[in-house]
Amino acid sequence: MKIAVVGSGYVGLVSGACFAEMGVDVTCVDIDVEKINRLKRGEIPIYEPGLDEMVLRNMQEHRLHFTTDLAACIDDVEVVFSAVGTPPDEDGSADLHYVLNVARTFGRHIKKYTLLVTKSTVPVGTSLLVKNAIQEELDKRGISVPFDVASNPEFLKEGVAIKDFMSPDRVVVGVESEQAKEMMSRLYRPFLLQNFRIIFTDIPSAEMIKYAANSMLATRISFMNDIANLCELVGADVNMVRKGIGSDSRIGSKFLYPGCGYGGSCFPKDVKALIKTAQKSGYEMKVLQAVEEVNELQKSILYRKLQRYYNGNLAGKAIAVWGLAFKPETDDMREATSLVTIKLLQEAGCRVMVFDPVSMNECRRRIGDTVEYADDMYAAVQDADALLVHTEWKQFRLPNWNRIKDAMSVPLIIDGRNIYDAAELQKAGFTYLSIGR
Repeated sequence: MKIAVVGSGYVGLVSGACFAEMGVDVTCVDIDVEKINRLKRGEIPIYEPGLDEMVLRNMQEHRLHFTTDLAACIDDVEVVFSAVGTPPDEDGSADLHYVLNVARTFGRHIKKYTLLVTKSTVPVGTSLLVKNAIQEELDKRGISVPFDVASNPEFLKEGVAIKDFMSPDRVVVGVESEQAKEMMSRLYRPFLLQNFRIIFTDIPSAEMIKYAANSMLATRISFMNDIANLCELVGADVNMVRKGIGSDSRIGSKFLYPGCGYGGSCFPKDVKALIKTAQKSGYEMKVLQAVEEVNELQKSILYRKLQRYYNGNLAGKAIAVWGLAFKPETDDMREATSLVTIKLLQEAGCRVMVFDPVSMNECRRRIGDTVEYADDMYAAVQDADALLVHTEWKQFRLPNWNRIKDAMSVPLIIDGRNIYDAAELQKAGFTYLSIGR
């Protein structure tokens, strides 16, 4: 089977590599010439564990190809996946510019029945816009070529994306015809040999499932952050509260970890987009508006704790930041809480030293040399007046506390992910502040 995947970002590249790993002949397409040239040289533009080896292996075995020209390969493929970006517009709605460009290119060049599958996260109703854009291009050509559109939202977690794709807990596919259903079944069957877990729906429902899933997870995070903040005020321990409610089978324990707010490429964007979709339909998503409000406030919680400790006198303080990525096992800093903290620290006149195992280059790309980049986690805390922990990387979990205490000017640790034992750090001579404890 031959397919094309348009968009060689996070979703497109992982999807293309994983399909190729299962024996599919895959051509990844992107308009970014430099990105495609880098991929042809075996240079992977994103950090995802195991992805570079998989890409290189399938390139060497001639199952994975890269091009900037969809038209050059469209005659040979049965399915085209659209995995281009849908960045938030100024009003928070999803920008469908790239999605519709793919549809128009598809309509300008197909000569036989081909299935266009939207893998990008798009608002409900986008499939109709895509279908109309294709048909308009066919009408301009004055020909009739059969085609179908489908929706196949992705549920990849950064850091474990390959595992998620190769062994999915479910695959959601929205289709309008039996032919499209059969093609998608054939494509995904190798991933689900032991338990065929494809959920076929109508297309609008598939589009909604993606937004609803991410919004539910974001809601759980903001709820626990709200509970954590109240725990601090009333003297409760949010870790005990989390275990108590998580043991209820109706609730479960996942995504009940409090912290310094959610970030990344999905939750913030998708919550905003769903709120905007509702507004356009004359409905107000009051719960999600609160979820977003709580998260925006939570992003500054480490700074506010630091500010209270120093009674607002932060000018000239040296502050170390461990963790820049929005979560471990990725270099993604989109909507990362670390960026909010760094900006607030700089506005307060602090000297900021940062360290992250993989996101240092991404941080430089985003904010340049406005902070000091440490060579390792210990160099970051040298002469620091506080250490702020944003990302729970494994190497941060059991450091040499004696070495850190000797290096710091003030042994103050503010833990935004609750990864340390308070009694242990207090015994070691640190002032330890965390979330909800």
